[in-house]
Amino acid sequence: MTTPHILLLGGHGKVSQLLTPLLLSRSWTVTSLIRAADQKPTIESLGRGQPGKLNVYLSSLEDIKTSSDAKKIVDEVKPNWIVWSAGAGGKGGPERTKAIDRDACIAFLKATHETSSVAKFLLVSYLGSRRNKPSWWSNEEWKGSQEVNEGALKNYFKAKVESDEYLASVALARGEDFAGICLRPGRLTEEGVENVQLGKTRASGEISRATVAEVAARLLESGYETGWVDMLNGDEEVGKAVERVTKEKVDCIEGENVEKIKSIVSKI
Repeated sequence: MTTPHILLLGGHGKVSQLLTPLLLSRSWTVTSLIRAADQKPTIESLGRGQPGKLNVYLSSLEDIKTSSDAKKIVDEVKPNWIVWSAGAGGKGGPERTKAIDRDACIAFLKATHETSSVAKFLLVSYLGSRRNKPSWWSNEEWKGSQEVNEGALKNYFKAKVESDEYLASVALARGEDFAGICLRPGRLTEEGVENVQLGKTRASGEISRATVAEVAARLLESGYETGWVDMLNGDEEVGKAVERVTKEKVDCIEGENVEKIKSIVSKI
């Protein structure tokens, strides 16, 4: 297998800074995209003493307006895997959330659809990003999730669910030569790596950023193919949980309108 070269979008984010050393420790190459030059020393420090190679790429995701903008970066970096762990973080209002969490993300997904050498795309989303009630949630859980998505997270939800659906559509269109992984944690905390509930979880709860990073790295190396993977604190050790969802081909997109999602890419 070719040594993975990962384009990490949102490289200065908290999850990305935890993920970068995990990827480098596997002797993989990481090109970390950051928006500001003063972030560079922080990112470079993550590569010290690691067997993998770390590159830093300076570019603002707010400047990514089209798939052509994204493809220029993809063509220059030449990754075979892409990880999206970026976001507006609630800063800059609804327009900035839309510009980064939806528009820039979808631009990179479109570029991925057009670039056969990109074999994996892992997108960090959030647990409540779905349009329909999953069968494993109670009516009360679904109502609570909807209230959050229609209230405090209204703009974020709109942006993330479209990106999640677009990734699923690209994966369906690309087929067996591509893995589209949507990792969907609950509320993020600052704890260390914890045991998990991975796959079809309850509707709300917490999970540490360190655990999100650990699961992301393990999913990338596991051979997990395509799907939505929900995650919260739980009782299962991370390695065993990843092995299980990979073996069982767990996909939490169940309950969503897959036929409609499938048609998204065909419209571009």
